[in-house]
Amino acid sequence: MAGWTTSDIPDQSGRVALVTGGNSGLGYQAVLQLARHGARVLLAARDPARGTAALERLAGAGVPADHAELVQLDLADLTSVERFATGFLADGQGLDLLVNNAGVMAIPRRETTAQGYERQFGTNHLGHFALTGRLLPALVQRPGSRVVTVSSNMHKRTSRIDFDDLQAERAYQPWPAYEQSKLANAMFVLELARRLRAAGLDVVSAGAHPGFAATNLQVTGPQSGGGGLMARGMGLATRLFAQSARDGALPVLYAATAPNVHGGEYFGPDGLGEMRGHHPKLVQFSRAAHDQAAAARLWEVSEELTGVTFEALTTR
Repeated sequence: MAGWTTSDIPDQSGRVALVTGGNSGLGYQAVLQLARHGARVLLAARDPARGTAALERLAGAGVPADHAELVQLDLADLTSVERFATGFLADGQGLDLLVNNAGVMAIPRRETTAQGYERQFGTNHLGHFALTGRLLPALVQRPGSRVVTVSSNMHKRTSRIDFDDLQAERAYQPWPAYEQSKLANAMFVLELARRLRAAGLDVVSAGAHPGFAATNLQVTGPQSGGGGLMARGMGLATRLFAQSARDGALPVLYAATAPNVHGGEYFGPDGLGEMRGHHPKLVQFSRAAHDQAAAARLWEVSEELTGVTFEALTTR
């Protein structure tokens, strides 16, 4: 892995990939590189106009038109997730790679998803939990397929999932809510890997984080609802200290394409404190992420909240 760059991405010809939040930031960079290396990439975006603009940028970067396709998908609406997955499965095509990338960060005031769940937990975790479960039959069709879930090292700043106030109805704070959603992502990577292994399915569940990368995530969340001091502070910190989205996407691309990636592995930047770097490296989830009892409980709660039960894990 030492010195790994996008030039080391293997030929992706024949692979079908879906990248959520593919219209900007890490997602766009993942779509760009996967498509450049031959994959047919479904660029999932909530806003069709922004998705179309991303396709135009890809075309300007020399990506062939048949290598990138826009699909509308809103992770904050479980009905949208179900609609997309139902249509995808109806076509009978397999899926080689699912990159669970879309997310929101540090929304100043508590907001909710279409189904009434706290928006950060509902988008970052529940939306991707539901999407992965609904698309698992398509992933199983393709031997060696992968699910790459983008977490954050901010998950290490919280020690547990607050099951007593999971939707932050009693007390909402922007950063703790984000940290909890990212811990949920980390737990999902590991619990999905355990369940895939137990079921004997040839699907890899891996995680990645971008370090501190300059993306819309740091801006759109804090600015929602009026923004204010937190939004200005995040904008300044991003301009001064963040690395590019291109470099931030490297751990995601490594997890998605490199040979010999194993279930439960987690990749991040190789620089000091995993904040930035020009190459990816194998890193570690927090101790809390490895709490199997909490992860199993989170899985059960997520099934209840989304109505998605990952039938492919139990039907073999």
